[in-house]
Amino acid sequence: MGRRSRGRRLQQQQRPEDAEDGAEGGGKRGEAGWEGGYPEIVKENKLFEHYYQELKIVPEGEWGQFMDALREPLPATLRITGYKRYPEELAWHTNLSRKILRKSPQLEKFHQFLVSETESGNISRQEAVSMIPPLLLNVRPHHKILDMCAAPGSKTTQLIEMLHADMNVPFPEGFVIANDVDNKRCYLLVHQAKRLSSPCIMVVNHDASSIPRLQIDVDGRKEILFYDRILCDVPCSGDGTMRKNIDVWKKWTTLNSLQLHGLQLRIATRGAEQLAEGGRMVYSTCSLNPIEDEAVIASLLEKSEGALELADVSDELPGLKWMPGITQWKVMSKDGQWFTDWDTVPHSRHTQIRPTMFPPKDPEKLQAMHLERCLRILPHHQNTGGFFVAVLVKKSSMPWNKRQPKLQGKSAETRESTQLSPAGPAEGKPADPSKLESPSFTGTGDTEIAHAAEDLENNGNKKDGVCGPPPSKKMKLFGFKEDPFVFIPEDDPLFPPIEKFYALAPSFPRMNLLTRTTEGKKRQLYMVSKELRNVLLNNSEKMKVINTGIKVWCRNNSGEEFDCAFRLAQEGIYTLYPFINSRIITVSMEDVKILLTQENPFFRKLSSETYSQAKDLAKGSVVLKYEPDSANPDALQCPIVLCGWRGKASIRTFVPKNERLHYLRMMGLEVLGEKKKEGVILTSESAASTGQPESEVPEEQRAGEPNSPDAEEANSPDVTAACDPAGVHPPR
Repeated sequence: MGRRSRGRRLQQQQRPEDAEDGAEGGGKRGEAGWEGGYPEIVKENKLFEHYYQELKIVPEGEWGQFMDALREPLPATLRITGYKRYPEELAWHTNLSRKILRKSPQLEKFHQFLVSETESGNISRQEAVSMIPPLLLNVRPHHKILDMCAAPGSKTTQLIEMLHADMNVPFPEGFVIANDVDNKRCYLLVHQAKRLSSPCIMVVNHDASSIPRLQIDVDGRKEILFYDRILCDVPCSGDGTMRKNIDVWKKWTTLNSLQLHGLQLRIATRGAEQLAEGGRMVYSTCSLNPIEDEAVIASLLEKSEGALELADVSDELPGLKWMPGITQWKVMSKDGQWFTDWDTVPHSRHTQIRPTMFPPKDPEKLQAMHLERCLRILPHHQNTGGFFVAVLVKKSSMPWNKRQPKLQGKSAETRESTQLSPAGPAEGKPADPSKLESPSFTGTGDTEIAHAAEDLENNGNKKDGVCGPPPSKKMKLFGFKEDPFVFIPEDDPLFPPIEKFYALAPSFPRMNLLTRTTEGKKRQLYMVSKELRNVLLNNSEKMKVINTGIKVWCRNNSGEEFDCAFRLAQEGIYTLYPFINSRIITVSMEDVKILLTQENPFFRKLSSETYSQAKDLAKGSVVLKYEPDSANPDALQCPIVLCGWRGKASIRTFVPKNERLHYLRMMGLEVLGEKKKEGVILTSESAASTGQPESEVPEEQRAGEPNSPDAEEANSPDVTAACDPAGVHPPR
């Protein structure tokens, strides 16, 4: 019990990625040194230099370059959201520090562009070396993926992008379960993942070293869920991040690595247990220390007894400069004493230094591990941070697990169940999964584990389709109590009016719709893939889910006045659009410009083609679709789908601000500012125009629609003018 709680604290307190990878909300620690108001940190640490010179991780003759690079600010890098491999012009290296980007007047517009596009999910501001682990996972759209220590989430977003490699498939067979031990960081993770609007991501809150083993329903029987790909980016001392987290210079000691080694090994072991045969797990740290790197990998390989092997990935990222893993290293105690093997460690040091920290003594066993296949990225080789990556492939089940199903070429189709299986004891706590799966149960196979867990779940009943938070009080100590996930029943009267109003295709997966309330009116409807639905329905008692699904419909404040009480949400429109066969208005590029820059343009402002489509539609939510014209190369050559509202005499869009700015930029309009009171976005084109903006139309001309739904919604506390509020504040 003490070890587990200590491990949880280490995961929460010693994550160096607080200012890592991604959005600027990732943390303030790394930026402190570059901002005013803080004393300048001296970038010297004699113990650090002595330690790594002794270990010889830097090639001879390059030590000066290595230290010079560490003392330079880290260049800002960004990744364009895409579904190809990098660096095919999708990842960019600026050679400018983040401080210069933020503070330089000449770069103000560029910085605003970066912030806006990051918020709308079109780019990710992510450190270059942080992009490497997801690439080495070699993800395919049908893979089931576990990200064990996921926050703040930039690597998670990469994994989601890879699942959606085929943009024509709204629901890939695969999914990502993103976990983090820190409840608060889970919400940062949700924010990052929401930018990509995927129905295939679930955020959970668990200690990675004891993350529960999940079950899924396959053709009516319960089976253990094994993952095709696992990302194990563990908490570490972070001395590879000195260029951005400059307080590491004064705080670095060998004790950090000694304290974290055990936790890192437990997390990696837990990941290996849940990996499918033939699956791939990437272990990574932003530390250069072999105690956190090769020592963890060597110990994991040794205890796997041949079940795991290091993959040779030397040719998978051409152009990347890296150093091979080392095969010999020493261990330094916190007071600076070196030890070359476990036998020389005095008994008084046994709580601080463990045998798994040393390289294997047997030369043949050491050679068979191929530790040289690990990758260590040094800062001075390509002007990056420091990083360590190892790729493990599972050849057979771990020695303490038996009869594990092999990884198929494609994930098995999960049966789409319509009724929730009985689950969850009515009283008491669910069984601790770590007790079921402890290595001490050497004779217990995975099949027996599945049956034991199923027997536990069949002792009580609960409402069909309701996936609530775990009943265990212990779980609730670590963060907020989450609302339940309630799937819409097949006979729910809420759905037929929606189906009729939007003429949804028969193939629409209505069973995948869920809401977050068991009582009262359902205000938001979300959608998940059928594979995640399977996971949710079969594991609600053992899993603390923070968030899953994308919002596809929102209830109107005056919904009963219209044929359909729910309007479309921009967040989920690209997932929903392939199933909608009604209320679609095809618009021109000029129409799109007007709709995105004016709050409530009247029909007369739009093209005659658009007006002819809209005039016969009943008031309510509409889809506004722009199709590129290949005959006009000067026009925007990518399709756009927007959510809108057909009012009495006007059309408005419900699109988050940053997404509006993104579309305007794509159409070549420079955004100059926004009149907040009127909700009008000023562009270079509109500023030069002599025409009267819509917000300045005299009141007598507006008097024709005083009670329009447009005006009513604009005054609603739930809706900001011309924006989808969901884009600003994603639901928990």
